[in-house]
Amino acid sequence: MNEDTDSLPISALQHWLFCPRQCALIHVERLWSENRFTAEGRVLHEVADAGGKEKRGAVKTLRAVQIASVRLGLHGVADIVELHGHPPQPLPVEYKRGRPKSHRADEVQLCAQGICLEEMFNCEISEGALFYGQNRRRTKVAFDEELRALTAKTASQARAVMGSGILPRPQYVPARCDACSLFELCRPKELESQRNVQRWLVRSVASSGVPE
Repeated sequence: MNEDTDSLPISALQHWLFCPRQCALIHVERLWSENRFTAEGRVLHEVADAGGKEKRGAVKTLRAVQIASVRLGLHGVADIVELHGHPPQPLPVEYKRGRPKSHRADEVQLCAQGICLEEMFNCEISEGALFYGQNRRRTKVAFDEELRALTAKTASQARAVMGSGILPRPQYVPARCDACSLFELCRPKELESQRNVQRWLVRSVASSGVPE
């Protein structure tokens, strides 16, 4: 599979579930801007992204592992892959700033890594782990059928939009948008206000009985 045309970056799944417009801005328009939150996340990843490997007891740790799935058409880099036992059983570990979230974007990203590793190691992987910088703890994530189905569905939806090249319309959600590093590039408040004015004009014309 050609990564440039057919394969989707695993990070796009996390971006899609957080905000489809953000996903398209990053992966279709190739736009990016950093703020405090993205900078904190980048610093958290620096150790893992340095690459290399180490062994402690029976566990071998690999960093910055290139992974891919032909079945889902995904590729990316796993922060940490721990190999447990003999034969080695992979455990993906994804580093995130902040704390566990109410949505499943981080879990889907991790599950996608697990599916990639299953194909690469020809094995079944039942779980992975998310390490959050704020509480400095791992959260185990079970790769059950529901999460696997959501991961496959998300990959399909994101690929369809990226293939169309159409930028999803903005929807201003303060809790999501105000902390987004692409806020100024996206302009969700401004564009949504314009759409509201257009809707009002259409309704006003319709109610007045004046032909458009």
